[in-house]
Amino acid sequence: MSLRWRILGATTAVVVLAVLTSVGVAYYATQSRLDLFVGQIGEREAHRLAQSLSRAYTDAGGWATAADELGDAGFGLDSSPGEPHEGAGQEGGGASEGAHVEFVRVVITDVSGLVILDNAAELPSGSTVSGLGGHPGTVIDLATGETVGHVRVDTDHELLSSESHGFLSALLYITLVGAVATAAVAMLIAAWLSKRITAPVTALTRAAQGIARGSTSQLPVTSSDELGQMTSAFNQMSSDLDAQRELRRRLIDDVSHELNTPLSVIQLEAAGLRDGLQTPELVSGHIIDEVTRLRGLVTDLNSLAETELGELSLELEATGTTDLLTAEHSRWLPQAEAEGVSLSLDLAADLPDVQVDRMRMSQTLGNVLRNAMNSTASGGSIVIAAECETGGRPDRDAVTGSSTDRLAISVTDDGAGIDADDLPHVFERFYRADRSREAGTAGTGLGLAISRAIVEAHGGTIEVTSGGIGHGVTVTIRLPCGSGQP
Repeated sequence: MSLRWRILGATTAVVVLAVLTSVGVAYYATQSRLDLFVGQIGEREAHRLAQSLSRAYTDAGGWATAADELGDAGFGLDSSPGEPHEGAGQEGGGASEGAHVEFVRVVITDVSGLVILDNAAELPSGSTVSGLGGHPGTVIDLATGETVGHVRVDTDHELLSSESHGFLSALLYITLVGAVATAAVAMLIAAWLSKRITAPVTALTRAAQGIARGSTSQLPVTSSDELGQMTSAFNQMSSDLDAQRELRRRLIDDVSHELNTPLSVIQLEAAGLRDGLQTPELVSGHIIDEVTRLRGLVTDLNSLAETELGELSLELEATGTTDLLTAEHSRWLPQAEAEGVSLSLDLAADLPDVQVDRMRMSQTLGNVLRNAMNSTASGGSIVIAAECETGGRPDRDAVTGSSTDRLAISVTDDGAGIDADDLPHVFERFYRADRSREAGTAGTGLGLAISRAIVEAHGGTIEVTSGGIGHGVTVTIRLPCGSGQP
């Protein structure tokens, strides 16, 4: 069953259940209130008749006017019980205010239990009776204050039940008609709502199936509720998938190129050696260079795998900043001189120690320096600088959660530079600017992604800035100062 029909069915079931419950509660509540009302009528009439009969008894000195008093009250004598009695509904008669003689019986007895009067004419005067039902009232001689008799008011429950049943049936019919109309309107609204709710889900399902087939699409966001947020999240995921597919395509191109070039060189050198066209000394040097290049690619891929799987482990130790940067300068200086690039140090005095994994940090600085040399032509310059930023940087502290002073290490070159459109992507895996590809710059686009993972594992940040094409690049690494762990 589809989600739409489930929503419609569930809503309809809830509405029908609520309507039936309301009808049942209303019916039984009305019935109980009617029963209570009838009981209140009997009790009130018994009290009223007792007072009026007490006055009549006192004025007449006996029961001579009792029948007239009942007639005035609307409960006159009749030989046919259950039919309207004389005086019923008369103006001034108390019965017209709440009780009707058709379903009210009145029996008057004296103190000894002898019947004085029965408006239903079922009990003869002077007969003895016991066990009368109804609501009792006491008749008192107002002159002496003595009890002279009793009056009992009883309702005809059979007749009353018939009357109340008719009223309740009419009420139930009206309520059911209203309930059916309400349920119909509710079902129409539920159908509209279910369609509105399931339409984005259906579109999302189709788009997800499209992704499974290899095509991506963007869905329109028509609301700001949970469905709109879900659609926005799907669109973001679709965009990310497109980006990842492009990165994977670039990875295949890059890795294929990086593997093909050294393998081709090795093959040519080996063929030349076999054919006696090359000397072993020259061939061995070229093969060693190409194998080194292949090993570097494998190392970068292994490092990337560690960062992706969260397996990057650090062995922190207090390290002097000056010693760290001087060692890196000495390590890369021969290559810089061989390529005709000036590599210099510009270190502030009294640089603090930092708590780092020296091997990982050397790897990071090596990636940055290698990129700088690859993009700097002969005659260019690269400067390694460091200073302590006192007071920290609030924008960086918001990311790292630290407010300590930070050590800023920068590598600046005056090489090819980076276009403004490429800057937001330089840390993406396998990303290389198109200009770098055209220029045949070495590298797979993994170095900066690996470097960022290492720096962030140290509690630091890394950023790349450039003045544009032909204006060089500055890579800045910021690390917490001091000897505590990040």
